[in-house]
Amino acid sequence: MYSADCSKMSEEQKEILEQQNLPEQDVEQNVQVEKEGSETLPDDTVSNTETAPMKKHRESKWKIKKFDLYIIKNFLGTFAFAILLLCAIVIVFDTNEKLDAVLTAPVSATVFQYFMNFLPFILSQFSPLFTFISVIFFTSRLADRSEIIAMLSSGISFKRLLVPYMVSAFLIASVSYLLSAYIIPPANVKRIEYTNRWVKNKEIVYADNIQLQVKDGVMAFMSRYDNTTRSGYKFSLEKYEGKEVKSRLTAENIRYDSAGLWTLTTWKIQNFNGLKEEMTSGGNLDTLLNIEPRDFLISKNDEQTLTSPELKQYIERQKERGVANIKDFEIEYERRYAMTAAAFILTIIGLSLSSRKVRGGIGVNIGIGLLLSFSYILFMTVTSTFAVNNYTSARVAMWIPNLIYSIIAIYLYRRAAR
Repeated sequence: MYSADCSKMSEEQKEILEQQNLPEQDVEQNVQVEKEGSETLPDDTVSNTETAPMKKHRESKWKIKKFDLYIIKNFLGTFAFAILLLCAIVIVFDTNEKLDAVLTAPVSATVFQYFMNFLPFILSQFSPLFTFISVIFFTSRLADRSEIIAMLSSGISFKRLLVPYMVSAFLIASVSYLLSAYIIPPANVKRIEYTNRWVKNKEIVYADNIQLQVKDGVMAFMSRYDNTTRSGYKFSLEKYEGKEVKSRLTAENIRYDSAGLWTLTTWKIQNFNGLKEEMTSGGNLDTLLNIEPRDFLISKNDEQTLTSPELKQYIERQKERGVANIKDFEIEYERRYAMTAAAFILTIIGLSLSSRKVRGGIGVNIGIGLLLSFSYILFMTVTSTFAVNNYTSARVAMWIPNLIYSIIAIYLYRRAAR
């Protein structure tokens, strides 16, 4: 009788091991508890005694463990080291490129107005790629020391191994997005002011033949606007009903102040009612117009000075006015989200490539990582030109690299998991 029970329990052990992946010791303890308590405990108590270790195992499966903290510490530590190394390289090369400006400008302006704002900008631009390189570097080092093999041999699945990597990628991506969307744009204002003053002035201060829509059925025209004097010439504001002009406001000169007030000089208003025309005129007229100089004076890198909510509002406003040259703003808006998602995609690729110990050591994996990093940069640069040339929308252009690299990530992950 006892031997039959043992044989029966042995079969149950195998079934539990296969279905629940429990260690043999836990199964033996369950069997012993059942033998000792089956005569005195109710059926439901026996059932609870059998499933308690299994529930405890399942509940603790996703709890933070030592190897999670170990991987997160290595991930973030390697990323921080890579960032510091990049900062040193950027300072050396950028100082050499702008040597004349560095020698001419005050030291305080160079350090606090330029470099203190330029370094965060560069780091946010390349943080997903340095995330990828960090994953390749420290995971290859773990694999070379057979630590990945030890983790997998201890019962940790490849899917479970991915969790601390994704947690680290989430932390880096979140900080990077907050910087690029809210913190760095105001800092870019100071950086661009420095470069315009001491390096090369790329600010657009005048425009000719300006035409834009103020609101539905109202169009504004200006022969020329000079932002140095905040003055415009040959101004006209026309109101339409269908294709018919209902009124026209013209002025020889128009001046803008910082409060958003426009002052018209030598103005004239014409109201049309069929064949009848009513006209009034005067010398100076102060008025509020839903127009700002930045609506038509768009300088290079202006998109980098706006936060993400400001970018969205600016793009919608310019589309309503029929302004065409806003592609850089749309690309910048979509790029911030695409680069945030890229951190997760490149982390999966990095883990899948470097989790195996390969002949040649970590140098092979690092070489592959650098190759993929530069290919991603090149690919995103190429697709951004599609949006600039109106071959596709900015959103599609920015997400094409992520889509293709997501397919690569899924393939490599499945291959590595096997």
